[in-house]
Amino acid sequence: MSADRKNKRLYAKQAEILKALAHPVRVGIANFLKGGPQCVCDIAEYVGSERSNVSRHLSVMASAGIVDYYKDGLKVMYQLKRPCVLDFFQCVTRCLREQAKDDRELLKAL
Repeated sequence: MSADRKNKRLYAKQAEILKALAHPVRVGIANFLKGGPQCVCDIAEYVGSERSNVSRHLSVMASAGIVDYYKDGLKVMYQLKRPCVLDFFQCVTRCLREQAKDDRELLKAL
């Protein structure tokens, strides 16, 4: 396999993970799960969404390998399978801070 083809495959897989995180509810879910395993009912309350909606988002995240789940009695518990995604969110937050700083400087210049 050529390097170009390997890169395209890698980029496609990276984009798949980013797509699985690219929704405010999913960002909230990942943030909430940094505290440890949680059931859908608690996740739904935290993100302010219906359980069915949260379950769909969790399914997308599980398909991308971001979260994992297990049964605990009658509850299904979800946890971050790849906690390193939180590092990405920290990077995004740093970008937002820099953008806000740039915007303030631009406003001062006006």
